This record gives sequence, structure tokens and C-alpha cells, in this order.
Amino acid sequence: MSRVYNFSAGPAVLPEEVLKEAAAEMLDYQGTGMSVMEMSHRSKAYQKIIDEAEADLRELMNIPDNYKVLFLQGGAHQQFAMVPMNLMKNGTADYIITGQWAKRAWQEAQKYGRANAIASSADKTFSYIPDCSDLPVSADADYVYICENNTIYGTKFHQLPDTKGKTLVADVSSCFLSEPVDVSKYGIIYGGAQKNIGPAGVVIVIIREDLITEDVLAGTPTMLQYKTHADNGSMYNTPPAYGIYICGKVFKWLKARGGLAAMKEYNEKKAKILYDFLDRSKLFQGTVSKKDRSLMNVPFVTGDKELDAKFVKEAEAAGFVNLKGHRSVGGMRASIYNAMPIEGVEKLVAFMEAFEKENG
Repeated sequence: MSRVYNFSAGPAVLPEEVLKEAAAEMLDYQGTGMSVMEMSHRSKAYQKIIDEAEADLRELMNIPDNYKVLFLQGGAHQQFAMVPMNLMKNGTADYIITGQWAKRAWQEAQKYGRANAIASSADKTFSYIPDCSDLPVSADADYVYICENNTIYGTKFHQLPDTKGKTLVADVSSCFLSEPVDVSKYGIIYGGAQKNIGPAGVVIVIIREDLITEDVLAGTPTMLQYKTHADNGSMYNTPPAYGIYICGKVFKWLKARGGLAAMKEYNEKKAKILYDFLDRSKLFQGTVSKKDRSLMNVPFVTGDKELDAKFVKEAEAAGFVNLKGHRSVGGMRASIYNAMPIEGVEKLVAFMEAFEKENG
């Protein structure tokens, strides 16, 4: 069977070149006579893999020297707890609720201190980003938290909130490496790898060094302290070794394609094809405020649940898979991450046009 066009929100499409390289090295990684999957994380060969992955990520994102890069486990969900455990010195944090994952992070933080919801777009099913130019930031807030790209709802912060000098923490799971970013604007920028970077099982945390301290909440497990991992080069325990190896290959693939500026241009071109069609379609409608649209996740509906289900079924039969919207929203969602080729979006739009003619 030929490869399908995979529009899954995560685990998501990976670059074909990366998969082919990994396949070629599966039984013998660069003359070691073994797979990276069975290699000791304490070996020289593996140390080189993780060191190169970090160096390439630093280059791609232009990460300042006073930030640490940590390759961790537990996914983005574990960061919902790890952030307050490590940062809530005053016992207060402010959260901007723009979707399910920001809401979960906020709810988790309430276990560790006072977590304030200072802005929300829940009133319109998270279909927009609230105005964050003059927020009621708490005077004693340890940080302000956002989910920068909302995978389920298809919204994106195109302008970072004014945190009034407080540390900004951002979950960037679904927009990681999709465009250039000024890391110095964040205290912590983190994301699960399974959407735009690599396989499930890795979460990458980029954290400013002054936030890495022994002064954490009482009872914080050793494994949930940033200092533990920063002091040990992400090798305190066995890391998600194979996942990091694939992430490293994706970083090299991005560099070969011209880096994040080139990737942003490509992603804008891809997204425009789909959004332009949605804007002129009589059958399909996008669900997001135009100014807040994500380049990565594009939700849309017909307005008829039965027709939505028919579309998803026929699309899958035609080789366009994982287009069903999140269970909390319904409808459809096309996740068009870095590794989705432009022809995948073009062919999807052609299929949608044909479907509209038959069902409009």
C-alpha cells in the first residue's frame, strides 16, 4: 500500500526522508552493528546523537546561551505539574485559557498554589484568542502561562501577551519549529514532540537558567525537578533514546530545508491553500476567527453532522486519513504540520471541491 496523506493532530506525519534514513539504520547504526533502539545511552555513539540533536535545535531556534535544553519524558501533560512545582515560589500563577490543554494545565496548577484564569475564550468555544494587551496580571504571579497554538480549536497567539514583566511559560507542542521564535521572550518554552518534531515519548523543555533552582515545592519528586535533568544533561535516568534520535534527524531535515524562516514561508503557503478554499466554499466553513488562525491545525465543518461523517469516511477511502475533529468539537480538522507536503493540501482541497459538487 502506498503512503496516505496523514492529517492526524498527533502522533503525526513525519518526513519521509527521516523515516527512510531511520529504516536504513535500524539494524546497524553507523557501523556500530546495532540499532539505536538497543544502544546504551551511556555509549559514545549515543552521546554524539543527543549532543548533535541539542546543537542543531539551538541553531534552528537561535537559543541563547543562558537557556538549557532538556529532553524529557511524560509528554506535555507532565509539564502541567512540573511547571508549578518548580516555579511557584510565591504560590501564585496566572493562566490564559484558550483551549482544553491550557485549561488542563490551569486545573493541575491549582493543586500546587493559587492559579488564576486571567483571560479566556471559552465563551465562544475557544474559537479566538482573547485580547492580551492589558491583562490583570497578579502582582505576585510567579509566571503567566499560555498554550501558544491550540491543537483542538485551531487558534494561535500571533502576538505574545503582555505579561507586565512576569515570566512567560508557553506550551508550543503543536507549533514547535513551524516558524522562527524569539526564545528570550519566554522563561520556559516546551512541547511534546509527537505533533511536529518526532515520535511520542519525548517532551522538549527550553528553560532559562535562573529558573532552574533547588527551591522547589516541598515533596517535588527528584524526577520532576528541572535541576535534576539540567545537571545531568538529560541523562539522569535512561532518556527516551530512540525518540530523541528521530527528533535529531528531523532537526537536520529542517536545517537542510533552510531553517525556520523557510519553514514558515512553506507553512503559510500550505495553510493559505486550505483557508482560501474554506473562505469561498458554500459547504465547508472554518470555525476560527480569521486573525487567530493556526498554520498547523485547521478545523472546519459542514454544519451537518451526518454530512461531516460522510466526508470523513469518503476522505479516508481516498487516502486522506485522520480528518475527524477532536471528540470535544466534532466536525473535521486537518493538521498540516511541517512534514505534510504541499501536494497533500492541494489534493485534499481538490477532494473537498469534488465532495461539495456532489453534496452541496
